[in-house]
Amino acid sequence: MKTLKQEDESQLVSRLHARDEKAMAHFYKNYKSALYHTIWRIVRQDELAEDLLQECMLKFWVAFPTYDTHKGRLFTWALQIGRNLALDSLRDQRRKAQFLLPFTEAATIHKEAPTTFRPEHIGVRDWLNLLTPSDRRLLELLYLEGYSQSEAAEELSLPLGTVKTRAGRIIRNLTRVVA
Repeated sequence: MKTLKQEDESQLVSRLHARDEKAMAHFYKNYKSALYHTIWRIVRQDELAEDLLQECMLKFWVAFPTYDTHKGRLFTWALQIGRNLALDSLRDQRRKAQFLLPFTEAATIHKEAPTTFRPEHIGVRDWLNLLTPSDRRLLELLYLEGYSQSEAAEELSLPLGTVKTRAGRIIRNLTRVVA
């Protein structure tokens, strides 16, 4: 990363305050790599880090009139913008996951299989072969034979809570394997 000398940075700041797009291109060229790596270390996703870098540069450009040279260096200010965007992105992902998780688990655990469902059309039996015999039997009862969770619990001589928990775990594991 090429760093700017103090006098070069003050010239760049002056040009950026004058809304010089070439100065912005110069800043981007010199610091995009360092900003990208900082963002990537937080989000650990290449595409998301690229998007956040672009968002960081846009926010940097739009908010630049508020930059105060007395409060910190130019790169440090840009780095903080990128870091905050990355952290906000992670928080948004977690918030969305927490919001959706109760709904998806409830739908997965409490929903009975419809009687018109034909799993042989989408290869469900092939996926079941990936499971242990006890896990396979549970999903066969629930999704292929149309048992309710309480009926499956009775058939397998297991507590209802165990059936619900095990079914949810099996489905989550299957989605990771086949996705």
